[in-house]
Amino acid sequence: MTGYFLRRFLLIIPTFIGITLAVFVVMHFVPGGPVERQIMRYKMAMQEGGGGGGGGRSVEIPEEAIQEMKRYYGFDKPVHVRYALWLWNVLHLDLGRSYIYQDPVWDVIKSRFPISIFLGLTGFILSYLVCVPLGVWKAVKHGTKFDFMSSFIVFLGYSVPGWALGTALLVLFGGGSFFNVFPLGGFRPDNWEYLGFFQKIGAQIHYMFLPVVCYMIAEFATLTILTKNSLMENLGQDYVRTAFAKGLNENRVIFKHALRNSLIPIATGLGHVISIILAGSFLIEKVFNIDGMGYLGYTSILQRDYPVALGILVISSLLLLVGNILSDIVYVIVDPRIRFK
Repeated sequence: MTGYFLRRFLLIIPTFIGITLAVFVVMHFVPGGPVERQIMRYKMAMQEGGGGGGGGRSVEIPEEAIQEMKRYYGFDKPVHVRYALWLWNVLHLDLGRSYIYQDPVWDVIKSRFPISIFLGLTGFILSYLVCVPLGVWKAVKHGTKFDFMSSFIVFLGYSVPGWALGTALLVLFGGGSFFNVFPLGGFRPDNWEYLGFFQKIGAQIHYMFLPVVCYMIAEFATLTILTKNSLMENLGQDYVRTAFAKGLNENRVIFKHALRNSLIPIATGLGHVISIILAGSFLIEKVFNIDGMGYLGYTSILQRDYPVALGILVISSLLLLVGNILSDIVYVIVDPRIRFK
């Protein structure tokens, strides 16, 4: 089994190269890159300053200036050379410098880490705390009115993307045409530094309630139904029937014997906790105007800030690849019968 995990870790290298190479090539060939945007700024500035010569004639940028801009942004080299240089810098923990912020990419990204981690972990933990008990209760009440109604609500929520739900919640509860209960956006109030300890707790819950609900909605149906189906499958096993035949209490059989084995498939999702800081956060953070890594990635793509976008890609892809391996490790820990070859 050690050889299996060693191969999995070694496969991270070609997988990471494949992901980053594909995105790197696509990003550097799409229209509207940094050179084109800079040329457009120069033309607009020259026209506004009277450099266009009047008469609506277009402004021409000297070829020397265009080549200098390409050299500045690194577009004067073939794409495979640019990728090799970028990958070499990444191996030396240098993600480059942001085109927009003019700061090292590490500095731009690390200031957003705490926000995304806080929201992602909160949504992840609450998903398990809500969905596992709900799935157990649905299994116990299988076929009842509660089971059908809860299934309808669960799948209705699952069919709505998190960012779309966030937009609807802001319209309903963000001071629009209905209720003014929650703020329209932001991570914390402007007077955060002047609040007391308990006031900070209340303000943080007030600001993060709607975003966390949107974080949870994607995992809600999956965890709930997985818990229910897994528990129902174990309730039909021989060891459960034997426990009932011995006269054990129903709650003891369900919660001590059947539920323990039913949580094995669910526990494997814990390996992905390392990658949740970016999962589904791009548009959710955009909707709620939360300056986390998701919002940073969204704006960097729109503004063609390639170093920042690629830096976020490096972090997210590595977290996802390592998270998949951790899921297998957790699976082996919780179920000793599993043996990978």
